[in-house]
Amino acid sequence: MKFSYFHLMPWTDLEEAPAQWPVSNRAFKPERGKELYDGYIDTMAFAEACGFDWVGCNEHHFSPYGLMANCNLIGSVLASRTKNIKLAMLGNLIPLLNPIRVAEEYAMIDVMSGGRLVAGLIRGVPHEYIAYNVAPGESRERLREATALILKAWTEPEPFGWEGEFYQYPSVSIWPKPYQRPHPPLLMSASNEDSAEFAGQHRAMMGITLIADLKLARRSIEVYRAAARAHGFEPAPEHILLGYNTCIAETDEEARAALREGQRYFHRVLMHSIRDAQRLVIQKSRFFAQEQHGERFVNRLETLKERSIDEMIDAGSVLCGSPQSVVKQIRRIHGELGAGRFNINMKIGNIPDAVVRRGMELFRDRVLPEVAAL
Repeated sequence: MKFSYFHLMPWTDLEEAPAQWPVSNRAFKPERGKELYDGYIDTMAFAEACGFDWVGCNEHHFSPYGLMANCNLIGSVLASRTKNIKLAMLGNLIPLLNPIRVAEEYAMIDVMSGGRLVAGLIRGVPHEYIAYNVAPGESRERLREATALILKAWTEPEPFGWEGEFYQYPSVSIWPKPYQRPHPPLLMSASNEDSAEFAGQHRAMMGITLIADLKLARRSIEVYRAAARAHGFEPAPEHILLGYNTCIAETDEEARAALREGQRYFHRVLMHSIRDAQRLVIQKSRFFAQEQHGERFVNRLETLKERSIDEMIDAGSVLCGSPQSVVKQIRRIHGELGAGRFNINMKIGNIPDAVVRRGMELFRDRVLPEVAAL
């Protein structure tokens, strides 16, 4: 088993839910922002000392949900703050960005870190397309073309031109090229069957952002494996990454109490306006290739919001409890889904940083030794 320590960098000081999205930045205080960045980066660097194989971050816009508009900036800092841990950019929202710039920045992180980049080529969630004024219905084809362009930029030794549907460049030759050959390992989202198939077609690792239902997760894994095999690639357990909100404390009661408060702030404050924006995009566009996948996306958000902690544990959608309980939960999920990587987010909502760091220590000392050999 391999583990990634993931961080959203949330703004933790709102007293009430924002009324709409985009969220007014009137409440942002730069001095407090610096405190949060300093603490969050320290915590992410600490993941290396806690036995995590990856440290991961991603990109979000126009919201206190996450203070990471460009995860590559955080990745570059972590490249100098760590020595061995993989830097998992999970990742850049490729359809919204300039793919040549992504290829260049990822190559820089890979070279600066000595070949430790995991390159997330991510489509993103619906409301981000409003932020950058990109048509949501074009997202998948933009991702397909941009991925091909990025891979060619990484691997082509001579200048080349590109004339595609969405991107046109008369001549491309990036400096630097990646440290890893032929290029850094790829990870793509696979939270629904369409995305799982896309990840398999590209021989990438697959990642499910948050597990809501083990049955649906199993179906995505099956689709991913079939698509990968059809393209000459046999995925191993290490190619399957499952995302989990996680709280580890000395006792089950302490962990449940901390997660309950963090989830309340996450769902009722940070996610409040985002859910409305996501519903609007899904209703007005073809972000999802199949209508039922859009319905499942919305239902998943509502389900995660309404479940109790015990219900989420039973559903296999969170890791929560004492080290002994979390070990049992990981063993169960591994046994049912066969995944070899867990992407663990411990800073859920406004859970105190002291609780997060203690959970990381308990993971290192009392969880990891029991599950590493799975």
